[in-house]
Amino acid sequence: MLHIPQRCLQVGIQLRFEQNYRNVCDLLLSVTRSRTLPKGLQLHGQIIKLGFQIIPLVSHYLINFYSKTQLPIDSQRVFNETHIKSSTTWSSIISSFAQNELPILALEYFKKMVDYGVRPDDHIFPSATKASAILSNYNVGRSVHCLALKTGYGFDVFVASSVVDMYAKCGKIQDARNMFDEMPMRNVVSWSGMIYGYAQLGEHEEALWLFKQALFEKLEVNDFTFTSVIRVCGNTTLLGLGQQLHGLSLKLSFDSSSFIGSALISMYSKCGIIKPAYQIFQETPIKNLGMWNAMLIACAQHSHTNKAFELFQEMESSGMKPNFITFLCTLYACSHSGLVEKGKYYFNLMKHYKIEPTDQHYASMVDIFGRANKLDEALSIIKEMPIKPTECVWGALLTGCRLHGNTELAAYAADKVFELGPVSSGMHVLLSNAYASVGRYEEAARARKMLRDTGVKKETGLSWVEEGNMVHTFAAGDRRHLRSKEIYEKLEDLEDEMVEAGYVADTSYVLREVGGEEKSMAIRYHSERLAIAFALITFKDKRPIRVMKNLRICGDCHTAIKFMSKCCGRVIIVRDNNRFHRFEDGKCSCSDYW
Repeated sequence: MLHIPQRCLQVGIQLRFEQNYRNVCDLLLSVTRSRTLPKGLQLHGQIIKLGFQIIPLVSHYLINFYSKTQLPIDSQRVFNETHIKSSTTWSSIISSFAQNELPILALEYFKKMVDYGVRPDDHIFPSATKASAILSNYNVGRSVHCLALKTGYGFDVFVASSVVDMYAKCGKIQDARNMFDEMPMRNVVSWSGMIYGYAQLGEHEEALWLFKQALFEKLEVNDFTFTSVIRVCGNTTLLGLGQQLHGLSLKLSFDSSSFIGSALISMYSKCGIIKPAYQIFQETPIKNLGMWNAMLIACAQHSHTNKAFELFQEMESSGMKPNFITFLCTLYACSHSGLVEKGKYYFNLMKHYKIEPTDQHYASMVDIFGRANKLDEALSIIKEMPIKPTECVWGALLTGCRLHGNTELAAYAADKVFELGPVSSGMHVLLSNAYASVGRYEEAARARKMLRDTGVKKETGLSWVEEGNMVHTFAAGDRRHLRSKEIYEKLEDLEDEMVEAGYVADTSYVLREVGGEEKSMAIRYHSERLAIAFALITFKDKRPIRVMKNLRICGDCHTAIKFMSKCCGRVIIVRDNNRFHRFEDGKCSCSDYW
């Protein structure tokens, strides 16, 4: 009988154990990279059979696998079943919660870890600051930062970069900048966080300057950096710069990024050009939900309503599940085209996807019914809402009342708005305009006085045109432009042609108690008309004229620009704060429904 020494048996078992252990780790890393959930679940079962779940590194890999497959609660279960919890295990679970938008759990486990006596490191601190940023909780984020400084990680490049990003997302841009300036070394996260922070606060010039500086320092920017800067171009309608950034993103092989694709779609749409937006959407191989939503809102803003509905069906067919923003986009499209039945269909479809309507969805439905002169139905929606109506809901009803001259219901809505307490400056203006449109100037003055008492000023109506690398901005009756004389002469010549073609000024849109002649003078020099006149004397070729406006276009200017497009034979695209209007040969893309 063959005798095998005990030592040889032990060595053989150990070798098999080590081989199995290596195989399990390699397979776990593989299914994590490929996000293959079924195979990962099978492998987890095999790990339990082999008894490998007690090994800290295997637990770490399992937690990471469930994190990447967006199952953070399963990550938590693995963590709780782990007997020996190393700093790597704690880092994995905190990261899993932070990456999967469960910031409260992330911070709860961070506190447990500290209480457990485990020292946070350069992997754990960034997850805690990310969780604070998601919550926009400055105080918690600052506490995490203080702990990082105490433990010697305050100026670690990864920790410091996450702190910059956290302060920026909490709106504390000066704290972010102080941290950024003090960093001995910076990486793409710190630069991107700073650029994002400035962009979010509307400090567009600073965001663009920082991006330029990052390129000058030969930083390898990522898709998040590009996304922030492209959104700046969209918000400021800097088409030329946006096109340059588009070209640079192609050069750096970011054309397949759905995040950059979403930003580019939004940028081109906001600059009044939807054709490149369609092209980017079609050419991006993998589309995330943000990209679908960006294309949907672009279609709605440009009155491509049927295309928006087609996109929604295409999205459903592709297996992409819509979210609450998707339904806001489709309801927006219905509202701007007067499609009441379609609006009801999409609103009811939310139940199928188990999405609870928010006040914005109810406001959209009130807007749809209000614009269609179904004001009683709009009021019924408000009365039957399971949540308390907010300012945007009553605002939608007020808009419908003003459009159709229902002063009694407008007064009721106005009373409800006053019951809400402090409201936005835009709502005060809406109330004032509603009263003034029916001649109730005392109530209008009271609403404006309330606005003055809050210390908030009404936003000045501005229109602007981009010429090369310059932006020319105009206010109503503005005579500060260097070519002011030519602009007003062009406007007068154009108005003579418009009157001959049948244009009659509608002075009811001048909501002030003044004489008829003064009303006529007030309305003919609105900012968008000055901007169009400037474009006509500047751009002699037949290129489309693009005018951007920060407030909604008034009814008389809408009519006037239709006549302008017919008289001068030019395509005029006007973006107000709500949608795009493409004027061509005396017609508008909105079909006079806006």
